[in-house]
Amino acid sequence: MKNYTLISPCFFGMEKMLAREIKELGFEIIKTEDGRITYKTDEDGIAKANMWLRCAERVHLKIAEFEAKSFNDLFEGTKRINWAQYIPYGAQFPVSKASSIKSKLYSTPDIQSIVKKAVVESLKKSYLEDGLIKEDKEKYPIYVFIHKDKVTLSIDTTGDALHKRGYREKANKAPIRETLAAGIMYLTPWRPGRTLVDPMCGSGTLLIEAAMMGINMAPGLNRNFISENWRTMDKKIWWDIRKEAYDKIDEDVEFKIYGYDIDEEAIEIAKENAEIAGVDQYIEFNAGNALEFKSDEEYGFIVTNPPYGERLEDKESVQSLYKNLGYTFRELNNWSYYLITSYEEFEEEFGKEADKRRKLYNGMLKTNLYQYIGPRPPKKN
Repeated sequence: MKNYTLISPCFFGMEKMLAREIKELGFEIIKTEDGRITYKTDEDGIAKANMWLRCAERVHLKIAEFEAKSFNDLFEGTKRINWAQYIPYGAQFPVSKASSIKSKLYSTPDIQSIVKKAVVESLKKSYLEDGLIKEDKEKYPIYVFIHKDKVTLSIDTTGDALHKRGYREKANKAPIRETLAAGIMYLTPWRPGRTLVDPMCGSGTLLIEAAMMGINMAPGLNRNFISENWRTMDKKIWWDIRKEAYDKIDEDVEFKIYGYDIDEEAIEIAKENAEIAGVDQYIEFNAGNALEFKSDEEYGFIVTNPPYGERLEDKESVQSLYKNLGYTFRELNNWSYYLITSYEEFEEEFGKEADKRRKLYNGMLKTNLYQYIGPRPPKKN
């Protein structure tokens, strides 16, 4: 069986959680960098990584790496590659994205154009074509990443980014991305059977990701991937990986987690999303004000994504919200609570310093996950 090198980009701050996932799938990590991890797999690994990685944004098949300080270097380095090994005759090969950091080549449209021309020249030579290369079949999107003049060329195996699980048809105004929600849940010690509440659940993403983890449902189970259409990949691999993922769902586990939101429309959206995801039986959604939250449970977890107050006119209302959340949550003596926000003075408003802070990015927005860690419940006899 062939060996492949894959690259999975992720949001900054998510590298540790993604590395853990990659190791748990049995893959060998080659390199961890800011926002991306490179690892080795076999052909099954392309399907397995797409199906199971909760924190990655994509799965790229690494093609080559070389130095380029001029556009001629870039053209020649790309042209030298035997692209026909990866791109069959008639396939489409758009250069979908180029990124350049601290490099002499910085014009991304020019980088994309030159790489495209070089790939065309390589394929024309392999397929003995003189004129235009035919592109009317399946897609093999090419990505270019240049860092300090080192070029990495890869082909995207994913298609729509991995955060698009297929369940969030509707969302509220400021939804948290599914991959980030999964990373946050990894940072908590919550397990099925322990109380979990999101009192500002919006469209339900944090709880849906938690429920999927709780029953061991693969995040890619309800969607398709671009490499499923590739002639270069055995379709039986995808069939086997998908069947295996269905078989691994733990249908015997029993638990209930809870979501509340002051916006009744958001609650209806959350219910729909949970149903589409196939985890609605594990989550109870109800309209409710986070500032009025109380519980008879002695131990539990609150994990939530409150408003950030990014707009100036929202700042006062967010300050008031954080202050009052502090009063409400501190009444829950033995509970742990995890809140993510970009608001820099959060702890000051909340009225308590966090036990831990974790810098995470919600898209391009720098945020912190403030972690208030309560005592462990006593072991049951």
